[in-house]
Amino acid sequence: MSAPSPSPAPGRNRKVLGRLSLPERTFVTDALRTETVGGVLLLAAAIAALIWANTPIRESYESVRDFHVGPASLGLDLSIEHWAADGLLAVFFFVAGIELKREMVAGDLRDPRAAALPVVAALCGMAVPALVYTLVNVTGGGSLDGWAVPTATDIAFALAVLAVIGTSLPSALRAFLLTLAVVDDLFAILIIAVFFTENLNFAALGGAAAGLAVFWLLLRRGVHGWYLYVPLALVIWGLMYNSGVHATIAGVAMGLMLRCTTRKDEGERRSPGERVEHLVRPLSAGLAVPLFALFSAGVAVSGGALGEVFTQPETLGVVLGLVVGKAVGIFGGTWLTARFTRASLSDDLAWPDVFAVSSLAGIGFTVSLLIGELAFAGDKALTDEVKAAVLLGSLIAAALSAVLLKVRNAKYRRLWEDEERDDDLDGIPDIYEQDNPAYHLRMAEIHERKAAEHRRLAEVTGGASEENDGPA
Repeated sequence: MSAPSPSPAPGRNRKVLGRLSLPERTFVTDALRTETVGGVLLLAAAIAALIWANTPIRESYESVRDFHVGPASLGLDLSIEHWAADGLLAVFFFVAGIELKREMVAGDLRDPRAAALPVVAALCGMAVPALVYTLVNVTGGGSLDGWAVPTATDIAFALAVLAVIGTSLPSALRAFLLTLAVVDDLFAILIIAVFFTENLNFAALGGAAAGLAVFWLLLRRGVHGWYLYVPLALVIWGLMYNSGVHATIAGVAMGLMLRCTTRKDEGERRSPGERVEHLVRPLSAGLAVPLFALFSAGVAVSGGALGEVFTQPETLGVVLGLVVGKAVGIFGGTWLTARFTRASLSDDLAWPDVFAVSSLAGIGFTVSLLIGELAFAGDKALTDEVKAAVLLGSLIAAALSAVLLKVRNAKYRRLWEDEERDDDLDGIPDIYEQDNPAYHLRMAEIHERKAAEHRRLAEVTGGASEENDGPA
């Protein structure tokens, strides 16, 4: 056996935001396709909510939103708005839990060195907006209760913006945005669990924990059947809601329990987590999140109300946190990670590209609206004003990132075309085969075949010309 070749010095020659592996690229492409469709539906739902709440039929919007339904004996006599926030978003966080589990066992977060970038960028992208909000409200005499509102990124809305502006963002930047949002969701979940939980009902919490234990045992024993898991999940959700812990935590916990690695000896092509995510993600992106937006984004908007966003410290802190804090925090975290790990940016990208994507992460729609409702639950007027600030801040961040990305779109398109080129038509992009001798042999055969076809065509054309030039 030959001695192993020496490995490079730690941190040297490592590229930040370099090309993805082919399996990771395929997964990211599939995930982002669903998220993009969901983002467009989310955008449509938000627009519909704003129109519905700002027209003469706004009373019907309030009547539907505030209509109560559910068994009061189980503590679940909730408004439609409440069902959307606590019920439907549990599906969204269930998918987020699966994504996080997959990233930790099979994705970028599995390797500590690769995980450092999105983790540090996400932490800085949450800490700086919270700091911006806090500074604005300390100096302006506002409430500090909303410090967590501008800390979240809405990946679906961000991808909808990309779809609308039509930029061909390279897969490495898209994957960075997706992984960043997954880590962001994790910390948002922790914030909700730690800072927005009070008046615990330990009996209900114990019941939820017991239900989760049963859920875990069924998974570990390989028990199949949605008719077992769905009713159990509903019971766990109901107990978690009544415990005082935000009910979406139940969705995250169940998502994290799913196995996201394949068993090759059993012939698995996809893990159970991937199969469940494939089934549930359309429900989350196409129904749960848009309905939440429909019943949460309907706030009264006028010229005067939008102007007041910039005069109140709470709302101004949210806008500046999303627009300035997110961009500065994520960009700064990425640069610091590269600086202190002695890594260099991918040759295909420049630091302005990272700043543009960081600005895009300032779109904090879904989770920011949820945290805004939790932070100012006792003040309906301020809750609506903070929601308006989230909408406005997300809109400004979207417009800023659209301009920055459009400036570089010609460069992105060339990179995207290089990533997609498949001249040998084998279903694998050529950029992943350039070091494979078999690829060069196939390409030589293709070029030789095309050259032969050109020669035959020239002979046929030449022969026809000679016949035409002959005597009549």
